[in-house]
This record gives sequence, C-alpha cells and structure tokens, in this order.
Amino acid sequence: MGINKTTVNEAIIVEGRYDRNTLSQFLDAFIIETRGFGIFTDDELMLLISRLAQSRGIVILTDSDGAGFMIRNKIKSCIRDGKVLHAYIPDITGREKRKNRSSKEGKLGVEAMEREVLLNALRNSGATMSDSFTKAEKSSLITKADLYLAGLSGREGSALRRKSLAERMKLPGLLSSTAMLDILNALYSRDEFLLVASDILDNG
Repeated sequence: MGINKTTVNEAIIVEGRYDRNTLSQFLDAFIIETRGFGIFTDDELMLLISRLAQSRGIVILTDSDGAGFMIRNKIKSCIRDGKVLHAYIPDITGREKRKNRSSKEGKLGVEAMEREVLLNALRNSGATMSDSFTKAEKSSLITKADLYLAGLSGREGSALRRKSLAERMKLPGLLSSTAMLDILNALYSRDEFLLVASDILDNG
C-alpha cells in the first residue's frame, strides 16, 4: 500500500527539485521550485507565484541558511496582495546524504528533514491541510482528458494551442501538457478552464 498523502491547499514554494521530491512523497500539493536564486531573474515565475498567492495562497518553505532567507525575503517583497505563509525547518547542522560535503553553512536543508518535521512546519505556518481530497473536490479538478478534448495535448497543433492558452491566461510560456495541467488546477476551477478552452476551440 502507498503512503496516505496529506493535501495542502496552498501552493508550496521550495528551492529545488530535491526539496520537491521529498515533499511529493507524502503531500498532495502544488509545489514550485525557485531553482535557487533563479527566482531573482525569472519574472514569469514570480508573476505565477504572485497570482497563486492571490488565488489560493502560498507557503514559503526554504532552507534555514542565509540563501534560504534571501530567497524567502525576495518572494515576500514582490507580493503585494494575497496570502503568504511562512514555514520554517529547524536549524540543524549536518550534510545531506547525496552530497559529498556539507553546505557552506553546514546546515541540513528541506530535503533532509523527516516527514513529521516538515508536516509540523506546514501546520505551524497555518497551511490548510487535510488527509485526502473529497469526491467533490476531485470531480472539480481539470483532467488530462479535458486537455485532450480541448486539443491541448495528444493532437496535431496541441503545442500551439497550449501557447495560445498560456498567453491568454498569462501563464509561463512553453509549458508541457503535464506542467500546464498542474498550473491550471492551481489557479482555476474546471468550469473556468472549460469556458476559456471552448473559446479557443471556437476560434480555431
């Protein structure tokens, strides 16, 4: 049997893919990577995070070192409206197993934290958490079938249609169908998506 995952309504902002992989093992949540300091120059990503803060809220979960706090403060300073929560991990000295040496400050990052430590950090931040999606919540999600029927995946011209939709809905460009599905579910209801998608189909 797989692990019973905990859902988090807010989008979770982490520094890198190893942090995301750790959280994905026990969370049903929309998780965004800043790619370290990449967030400082990626205007599209910052715009997406700002929109998420307004639509569903975000939880910033970065490492406890200086770099983590710089990234946290950068995001906080760029968001004017919306719900911004802060989750903090303990300040623990050590080295991640995958690394040959400790980080510059010698502290463990998000990827090295135990499941319960991370869950407690999210709870303490005020994140909205539950054990599972209800049937009603699942039925309101946009699905891969919806993307296919809208011509946004698996069809000739799907990539161009995704680009058109991304421009109209002010999403990051060049999204794969999987990435677009995640972002759409984070920002829009299924009914809102179907309305825009039908307009795209009507206009070719």
